Amino acid sequence: QLQLVEYGGGLVQPGGSLRLSCAAPGFTLNMYAISWFRQAPGKVRTKVACFDIAGESRVYTDSGRFTVSRRNANHTTWLQMNTLTPEDTAVYYCAADADGVCTPSESDDGMDFWGKGTQVTVSS
Repeated sequence: QLQLVEYGGGLVQPGGSLRLSCAAPGFTLNMYAISWFRQAPGKVRTKVACFDIAGESRVYTDSGRFTVSRRNANHTTWLQMNTLTPEDTAVYYCAADADGVCTPSESDDGMDFWGKGTQVTVSS
């Protein structure tokens, strides 16, 4: 069974940057769209960014601080987060969609596989 693993979470000061990565050890993800979600305490989980099998990316936040990319060699998917604020504090998850596309919806419905998440804390 495909298992996704997120790497790169941690504590960062406001204004700082983090790069998260998502991989599936032993599997290739070339046939999956990979999405990043986040869930802050007491809030619903929402989509942050997505990278589809055609090489197209989509960011769902309303700022240009986040970018998503993928390395073709092993299909690791990265989420680069810049100028972080305390409001970005959340557990960040990656998820794989066998449909291979990034839908307009920010809902977490329709994902086929999930990682366990990695905590990102933005605090001074």
